[in-house]
Amino acid sequence: MTNTPGALLGPAEIRELAGRLGVRPTKTLGQNFVHDGGTVRKIVRAADVRPGDRVVEVGPGLGSLTLGLLEAGASVVAVEIDPVLAGQITDTVRHHAPDADFEVVTADALDVTTLPGEPPTALVANLPYNVAVPVLLTFLERFDSLRSVLVMVQAEVADRLAAPPGSRTYGVPSAKAAWYGAARRSLNISRHVFWPEPNVDSALVAIERRDPPETTATRRQVFTVVDAAFAQRRKTLRAALSGLFGSGAAAEEALRAAGVDPRLRGERLSITDFARIAEHLPVTAGTVDE
Repeated sequence: MTNTPGALLGPAEIRELAGRLGVRPTKTLGQNFVHDGGTVRKIVRAADVRPGDRVVEVGPGLGSLTLGLLEAGASVVAVEIDPVLAGQITDTVRHHAPDADFEVVTADALDVTTLPGEPPTALVANLPYNVAVPVLLTFLERFDSLRSVLVMVQAEVADRLAAPPGSRTYGVPSAKAAWYGAARRSLNISRHVFWPEPNVDSALVAIERRDPPETTATRRQVFTVVDAAFAQRRKTLRAALSGLFGSGAAAEEALRAAGVDPRLRGERLSITDFARIAEHLPVTAGTVDE
């Protein structure tokens, strides 16, 4: 390896590593490696990473962002599905930051239920494009120690995650993310800082954790209502939720009891509205948390 200890990975090092490992980035795994050190440091600054922070990174790839997080003094646990990349990243970290606090878990992020070491307080990642939203929501659900999130996703996904009720892009990801915290669209990331260069633009989404709405409904019940409300966006809530409540009349009764106009559509409702509706679900709806 020709790269310098203490330095971040550049384009030449990225290609050298990939070539030596026989790694060909695949669309199936959503692999696009950041090769620009300036961009990496910009992401780390935007995440407000401080020395000693315990950070979980999903999809570290060849280690570009990992090294930036370690450079900032973070303690990092990385989750990598590709065993070849997972095997290499430890060597890369050892070469660049031999004294860093780092460990890697070789697993599909959607299957991870526990992580070694101290519970992570931040999720900072360049998420694989094809599973970005499921991974984000899964980690927020499973790791309540996470207080902040900064993830890189496709620009249109960033718009959806951060969209407020009533906006054109507001939908299932927006509402479910709002259950966990306040999401906002952060920096735009040029497609030219990736190898291979993707066909879409990217952006950062930041989420600050907050308590979910006060409700007697479970998270699963609330999310069931969210899914049904957006399954057919053009339908009114009365029609969209009729299947959950058994009939349109029953849905209308529940909506009025929740203080929601049955003529509205899902994109007009906040997560608090969805929670109030979920409180009126019949017990036969089969939405009790496991």
